[in-house]
Amino acid sequence: MVDPTSTSTGSASIPSSGIDTGSHFYIHPSDNPGAVLVPVPFNGTGFHSWRRSVLRSLSVKNKLLFINSECKRPEVNHSSYRQWVRCDDMVTSWILNSLDRDIADSVKYVNDALKLWTELEDRYDQTNGAKFIKLRRK
Repeated sequence: MVDPTSTSTGSASIPSSGIDTGSHFYIHPSDNPGAVLVPVPFNGTGFHSWRRSVLRSLSVKNKLLFINSECKRPEVNHSSYRQWVRCDDMVTSWILNSLDRDIADSVKYVNDALKLWTELEDRYDQTNGAKFIKLRRK
C-alpha cells in the first residue's frame, strides 16, 4: 500500500518526514556502530569468503558505495558532508567489528571505510602463486 503522505522519487519513496529510506545516507534505527556484519570475525585466513560476506551485508544495508569508490568524501563545506562522515564512520565501525582483534588493532587508525577496505584487500587478497600454478597444472 502506498503512503499518501509520501512523494515518489523514482525507485525510492520519501515520506512527508523528508527521510529518503532509499538513500545511501539513510541509517536504519536498528543500525549501530557495534553491529557485526558477519558471524565469524576475519582472523587472517579465508579472506575471500569473509570479503564476500561483508560485501553482501553492506549491499543489503545500501552502504557498498562507501568501499567501492562510488561515494567519495564531499568537501567539508558541502551540504552532505556531515551525513557522509556519519555513514562512513558507521561502515568503518562495522568492518572493524568484523575483524579479529589483532587485525582490527593494526588498521583502526585508517581514516575512512574506503581506505580501510583498500588496506585489507592489499594485505590479504593475495594469491599464492606456487599453489595457483600447481592447481592449474592438475
